[in-house]
Amino acid sequence: MSVTTRIEWTDATWNPVTGCTEVSEGCNHCYAKTFAERWRGSVGHYFASGFDVRLRRDKLALPLHWQRPRRIFVNSMSDLFHKDVPDSYIASVFAMMAACPQHTFQLLTKRPGRMRALLGDDGFAARAMDESLVIKPIAMGAKPHGDIWPLPHVWVGVSVENQRWADIRIPTLLGTCAAVRWVSAEPLLGPVDLSTWLGDGFGPDGAPLGWRSALDWVVAGGESGHGARPMHPDWVRSLRDQCARTRVPFLFKQWGAWAPESVCASTTGAATARYLDFDGSTRPAARGARGDAVKEIR
Repeated sequence: MSVTTRIEWTDATWNPVTGCTEVSEGCNHCYAKTFAERWRGSVGHYFASGFDVRLRRDKLALPLHWQRPRRIFVNSMSDLFHKDVPDSYIASVFAMMAACPQHTFQLLTKRPGRMRALLGDDGFAARAMDESLVIKPIAMGAKPHGDIWPLPHVWVGVSVENQRWADIRIPTLLGTCAAVRWVSAEPLLGPVDLSTWLGDGFGPDGAPLGWRSALDWVVAGGESGHGARPMHPDWVRSLRDQCARTRVPFLFKQWGAWAPESVCASTTGAATARYLDFDGSTRPAARGARGDAVKEIR
């Protein structure tokens, strides 16, 4: 919905759907729900229905108006594969993406089962491809679109907050018909071992020692906002190192509301921060302290 965004790994957001429902503990402090529910009942407001699922047909054609290539996060305010979004509407979203090959579209879901079923269905693919040619007919001499599936400029990914959900969602992602597959470990609420799905690393000469990684990209970050849960530095360091060993691109998005005391001890406002000890107790953070425990930035 926005031409610009503060999300580090994308250039713009596009929300042909808004609203969602919680499916796991990673949803507990959803920033999108918090924002949308502020306006529930406000007559005439875009989010007057709060975070109820709504199809935003007026936003469907937005990528057509962006001529400059950009990375577009699809549904930052929803989950495209929510049960209340009709198959036909999801096909229309994919048709729009197919009609805009100049962009890179980035999808995330916590519902990979439905995503795998739809993207692996020949009828769904044909519907999306045919509709894309209606949206944007191919001009004489122009580069064709609507005949390549999976769409090479669409990245599909899953959100995982801990090992339990990684073990459930990632195998389903890997069974999905897609050109690029990625994982967002945000909010990271526990350690996650991705070694089952990453390659075996590279030798001194740069030659691969094993099979190619099944994942193309990993993003990780801590939780922010009211009631944010801390992310231990070792959890994100482990993901970074796993990706480094197998040469899978890794992006550390943010510490969130909590960060290592060593990172923030000398920054403005650190004197008002709280230090979280390993036993769960808190104390004022000490300016200039060093260590691997984490603190909340207020």
